Amino acid sequence: MERKYPDLLERFFTYVKMDTKSDEKNEETPSTEKQKRLGELLVQELKGLGVKEALMDEHGYVYGRFPGNGAGKIKVGLIAHLDTSPAVSGEGVKPQLIRYGGGDVVLPGDTSVIIPEDEKLRAFIGKEIVTTDGTTLLGADDKAGIAAILTLLNYLGKNPSLPRPEIRIAFTPDEEIGKGTVKFDLKRFGAEAAYTVDGGEEGEIEDENFNADSYTAIFRGINVHPGQAKGKMVNSLKAAALFLSLLPRNALSPETTEKREGFVHPTEINGNEEKTVVHFILRDFEESGLLEKKRLLDELGGRAAAEFPGSSFEGVVNPSYRNMKVMIDKRPEVLELALKAIEEAGVKPLRRPIRGGTDGAKLSFLGIPTPNLFTGAHNMHSKREWIGVESLEKSVDVLVNLMRLWAEKDNGR
Repeated sequence: MERKYPDLLERFFTYVKMDTKSDEKNEETPSTEKQKRLGELLVQELKGLGVKEALMDEHGYVYGRFPGNGAGKIKVGLIAHLDTSPAVSGEGVKPQLIRYGGGDVVLPGDTSVIIPEDEKLRAFIGKEIVTTDGTTLLGADDKAGIAAILTLLNYLGKNPSLPRPEIRIAFTPDEEIGKGTVKFDLKRFGAEAAYTVDGGEEGEIEDENFNADSYTAIFRGINVHPGQAKGKMVNSLKAAALFLSLLPRNALSPETTEKREGFVHPTEINGNEEKTVVHFILRDFEESGLLEKKRLLDELGGRAAAEFPGSSFEGVVNPSYRNMKVMIDKRPEVLELALKAIEEAGVKPLRRPIRGGTDGAKLSFLGIPTPNLFTGAHNMHSKREWIGVESLEKSVDVLVNLMRLWAEKDNGR
């Protein structure tokens, strides 16, 4: 079958076969050297596609500049990330290209791993999808975004009359562990607006994300030798356990919320009789919602400590990131042009909030409004990850349209 973008799948397969899992326990940037191996490959490919100033810096960030053919006043950025989730193995990925005929998809490397048929998968009956073999994740998050961007540049290079602004490229490390912008070089990137190509379902466009804080609950007790502890010991572990038991069971947690509902989520606990620390993440689309969740944890922590006279409780909040919508709304054309590009590709835009964070949020607050565009990936961070080939092709169509629309704006049309 003749493909509109014959290099797209080949690029995607090459990238997913390279293990680039990040490591949340390593404070260095990048957190794993293997991310640089993909970065080095991409630098060479970018140079071959006519990208100027293509390089990878010492922190594993890849940058480049693809010349425009318009007035040259507007510079638009495209961003994807190099790493894959540390939650599931990305070593030895074996992508499977199949024509989906309906029903559950049993993966050949581990037949206990099954992609169940659902509404989204049924939409691809008679069409091609790419899956894992069931032993690893696929890595479409975000090797699909990288492949789409490189394919765009190749297509524009072969069609020099197609309008495009100057395109600024960035491939970042460590996005999956929340550090994708830690060492981001804004000056070198040089874009006034940008798009992360890191979304999911076909048509998805995201201009809003959670507000996020971390919350540390600290319980202090009194430790005494257990053989002499009567009337003296106050066990901080027990106060912390009571605290956790007071959390709502059927609300305010990731497993009980959806859409625009926020949550409080305990992620780690460690301690002893003297001191116990419980780590939380707090999420809400409104900052007022974050404050309410902090007040709830403060109240429950105080109640738990009061049940163990002699113990104490302290709740400490640290901001993580904020909802990019407030910044993107200041530049409405950034979103409007993306919505138009999706519609022109024959795709229905699915405007959704991100129930998580994104490099785009941090970049938006650094002055570069950065919505997120779809790649067509599903079940990300999972051995059941899959992507529709047609959706990935559509993502390239959207990028082609988007660059033309920005070029028209650059030329004052």
